[in-house]
Amino acid sequence: MTDVTPAPEDPPSGPAAPAPGEHGAGWTVPRWAAADPGTGPPTPAQGVPPVAPGPEPGPEPATGSLARPEWSPPVPVAEKERARHGGAVRSVVEWVAIVAAALIAALVIKAFVIQAFYIPSGSMEPTLKVGDRVLVNKLAYHAHPVHRGDVVVFTRPKLEGGAPAIKDLIKRVIGLPGDTIQSVDGQVVINDRTLREPYLPAGTTTTGIDRQVIPPGQYWVMGDNRSNSRDSRFFHAIPKSLIVGRAFVLVWPLSSLQFL
Repeated sequence: MTDVTPAPEDPPSGPAAPAPGEHGAGWTVPRWAAADPGTGPPTPAQGVPPVAPGPEPGPEPATGSLARPEWSPPVPVAEKERARHGGAVRSVVEWVAIVAAALIAALVIKAFVIQAFYIPSGSMEPTLKVGDRVLVNKLAYHAHPVHRGDVVVFTRPKLEGGAPAIKDLIKRVIGLPGDTIQSVDGQVVINDRTLREPYLPAGTTTTGIDRQVIPPGQYWVMGDNRSNSRDSRFFHAIPKSLIVGRAFVLVWPLSSLQFL
C-alpha cells in the first residue's frame, strides 16, 4: 500500500464573500471592497472626486474701544467760522446783559436802599473825620421812627448858610418832636433833664440853645464837634421830609470800620 501524503491546504485569503441572500436581500459588495480587497476606502487618485473646501472664516469684527469710528464728512470751513462767530456774539450779548443788570441794580439800590456818603467837614469829629465814608440806610425810617442819638444825613436847609456845593449834611439827632430843649451850664437839657451823651469827648460843652419846644414832625440835630458845627442852633429844627436816611456804618478807612 502506497502512503499518500495529503497536499497542504492553501491558507485562507480572507473572508469569503457571502452567498447571495446570506446577509439579506439587496446586499451588495462596496465598491472599495470589490476594487481592492484588504485595503481601506479609495483615495482621490482611485476615482473618487475630492470634497471641495469651504470658505475660510474671516476675521471677527472688532468690538469695544478698538472699533473703528464711523466716517463722517468734514465740516466746511465757512460753517466753522459761522459757528465760532455766533458763539462770540452770544458771549458778548451775555456780558452786556450782566453789566446792564448790575448797573440797574446799583442805581436802584443807591436811589432807594443804601448809599455811600463822603464827610466833607469836621463838624462830627471825633466820631467822623474829613474824608471818611459812611453807608446810609434810606429805608430805615420807613420801618421805625427816628431815634434820639441817630446819626442822620439830610438835605441842607436853606437857612444853613454853608457852601452851596454841599447838598447834604450829617448830624446827630438830639431832640425829638414835642421835646423842650435848652442848654444849661454847658449841657443839653431835654424836658428839664440833662442829656447823657457818651459819644462826646470828655470836657465837651454845649452852648447857644435857648429854651424852646421842638415843633411836631421836626428834629433837633447837632454835630459832635459842638464848638465847630453849624446845626439846629443856626437853622433850627428840620422836618422829617429832609432826612435822607440813617448812617449806620463807617466803611472808610477800613482801619476805622465800625457801626454808628
